[in-house]
Amino acid sequence: MRTMKIEIKNKFTKKKIIEGEFTSLKEAIEKSKVSFREADFYEANLRRTDLRGLDFYEADFYGADLRGADLRGADFREANLCRADLYGAKIKIAQKEELLKSLGIKVDD
Repeated sequence: MRTMKIEIKNKFTKKKIIEGEFTSLKEAIEKSKVSFREADFYEANLRRTDLRGLDFYEADFYGADLRGADLRGADFREANLCRADLYGAKIKIAQKEELLKSLGIKVDD
């Protein structure tokens, strides 16, 4: 399989979080298992990616494809999930409120 250079940067400082040769962004994330706090995943293809338990605090997922991704236990507090496609994504019930907030959805009683 062909590899490509993948860089994931902090959305504010532009400092590299990870960099290397991978076959896909999915492989880079699943193999790295580092903190992706404030990472820039703008319009990234993360379809069916295992993101369980990872730290995405304040990360930018605007327009990202997260269809079928496993998000169980991942920290999405203050993350930007605007226009992200979450169809078929898996979450824990305890994450429901935080994900709704990250999508800009307000739930009234």
